[in-house]
Parts: sequence; C-alpha cells; structure tokens
Amino acid sequence: MTAPGTEAATEAATESATASQALRPHAEHAFAEELKALAAADDRPRPERWKLSPWAVATYLLGGTLPDGTVITPKYVGPRRVVEVAVTTLATDRALLLLGVPGTAKTWVSEHLAAAVSGDSTLLVQGTAGTPEEAIRYGWDYARLLAHGPSREALVPGPVMRAMAQGMTARVEELTRIPADVQDTLITILSEKTLPVPELGEEVQAVRGFNLIATANDRDRGVNDLSSALRRRFNTVVLPLPATPEDEVDIVSRRVDQIGRSLDLPSVPDGTDEIRRVVTVFRELRDGVTTDGRTKVKSPSGTLSTAEAISVVTGGLALAAHFGDGVLRAGDVAAGILGAVVRDPAADRLVWQEYLETVVRERDGWKDFYRACREVSA
Repeated sequence: MTAPGTEAATEAATESATASQALRPHAEHAFAEELKALAAADDRPRPERWKLSPWAVATYLLGGTLPDGTVITPKYVGPRRVVEVAVTTLATDRALLLLGVPGTAKTWVSEHLAAAVSGDSTLLVQGTAGTPEEAIRYGWDYARLLAHGPSREALVPGPVMRAMAQGMTARVEELTRIPADVQDTLITILSEKTLPVPELGEEVQAVRGFNLIATANDRDRGVNDLSSALRRRFNTVVLPLPATPEDEVDIVSRRVDQIGRSLDLPSVPDGTDEIRRVVTVFRELRDGVTTDGRTKVKSPSGTLSTAEAISVVTGGLALAAHFGDGVLRAGDVAAGILGAVVRDPAADRLVWQEYLETVVRERDGWKDFYRACREVSA
C-alpha cells in the first residue's frame, strides 16, 4: 500500500528529473531557484494570482542581488524602462504586444515574463500561416462529439481558454504570421474578456490574473498586418536591437554559455575574442558602416540578428569541441558567418566578398579571420 503523499512526491520528483534532462527546459524550470529566492524575498504587493510582484518580475528579467546575497542573472540586456512598461502592462487589463525586428529577444522575454508572473510559460499558441481559429479558441474531441454531441466533456480548451479560466498568462508567438481573420478571434477575448462557446450556449469568462503576451515583427516575409481594432487592444512595447557592441557581446556570451552548458561544450570565455569579431561583422553589415564610421559597406538581404550571432557561435563551439582543441577560433565561426550572411547566392555573395576585401583584409589582428573566411567562401 502506498503511503499518503508518496505518489504525489514521486510524480514531483519524476517531473523535476525530466525537466533537468530536457534539452531546453522551460524558463520556470531552468531558473526555478532564482524564482524561489525572489518569491521568498518579495514583500511587495502582488496582483491577484501573480507569483511575484511587478518589482520582482522586473528584477528577475534585468538581474540583481537580493538582500540574502542571491544573485539573479539578467535574462534581458536592454533599457530598464522597456521591461518596466511591459511588466506594468501585464498588471492592467491591456494585453502586451512585444514588437521588434527578428532577433531582438521577443520570444525570450515573453517566455520569462510568463514564467515569472504565472509560474508557467507553456500556455502557448505558435503563430504560422496555417494556424487555425481552433488553436486560439478551442477544439473538440471528435469521438465524443460524434457519439454524444456537443458537451463540456467533448470540448478541448486551447491555451488561451485555459489561461482565462485559471487566471494565468497566455502567449501568442509570431502574431503577424497568423491569417488576419484568425487574428481577429482575439478581439472579443481582449476587449470583453470572454470567449463564447456558441455550440454549448455558454461562454468562458476570464478570471483576475489573466492576460496575454503576443510577439510580432514586420520585417519578415509572410507578415499579415494587424487590424486597427486588434492593435488597439494591445499596449505595444518595441524591443530595440542591442544599443552597443558591448551589450551585444554580453548577450551572445550569456546565451551561448547557457546553451553550451546543456550541451557540454567549452565555456564561453575561451572564445570571447571570436564572439566580439562575430558581433562586429554582424553589426557593420547590418548598419551599413564600419564601427569607426569611416567606411560604408553594403548590407546583405538577411537580418543578421543577435539570435543568429548566438547560433553562429554555438555552432563554432561545437566544432571546436568535437573537431578542435576546445578553444573557439576563427575557422570555427567562418562557415556559420558565411551561412548567415549569404542568403541570396548571387547578390549576398558579392556583398560578402566586397566586405572581406575592403574591411576585414585591412583590419589589424584579423588576418586569421580573413584567411578562414576566404577559405570557406572559395
């Protein structure tokens, strides 16, 4: 006979072990200790059903040191006011739209906001061109529907409906990729805080604590503009690109270090110089001018975002670990940079070759980088 509480304890232990083995744990699992420490130290007012106060949520995202000495690592490197406005929005009845060009950490910020506010970042609708209305509203268990007709038992609530019923934070990623008529399903939810279920003659009303975070950008292909009616239901917060090269190097270093630990790759400090070079190349090609402002360069068709820089460096670390000496070098990142820059085989290759010959070749201390890039570009 199982002792009282043993089954629940076993399930909790199993869930914890599964989370620790996950390739990419959800934010609430990866940073569980930080969230626990913040909750213990947080003596400020909390909106209903929030796990933390707005101040603690902002501290979780921006980092800081608690009175007991616990260090909260920054999850977002950028203007403090941006985070404060985003958190404050969630404490009102207005939904939050995180807007920015690709690679500005919209999804990352969205996930961590939901984890800190509700303790659960998984109530997620992933927007694509094929996202149906049912993904936002609800679906049906068709075996029960055919056998017994519409009923509560046959209804399958979507993430947004579940968040409404439980007073939690739902997330809609890439809202502008969803067809316009499906997007507008959110209007009633956000304005009236209800979700009608006409098949049952009922509605689900949002309880206090419910809110929604959406992310969007208007730079990629396949974007569907938001209707003015829907946009009015959101408070829009624009996430900027990293302001300085140092900020971007810091962001790339932190994320690569986190990813690297999960993959048993070398630590980031061994490759700090190469990270700085990757960031420099991306920023110069993105901005159309060299760091010193003396030379104009052509920009390729891709976005060359911070997220792509993280991917290039992570791939380089894997090469260094498995086919090198564990130290990140120019040859390890060259192929990744080429793949990120040259999206259009004709036009982008010319842009890259010109940049190599006019900028990289003449830069002091970059001879090894120039040779590695020339080798993979040949």
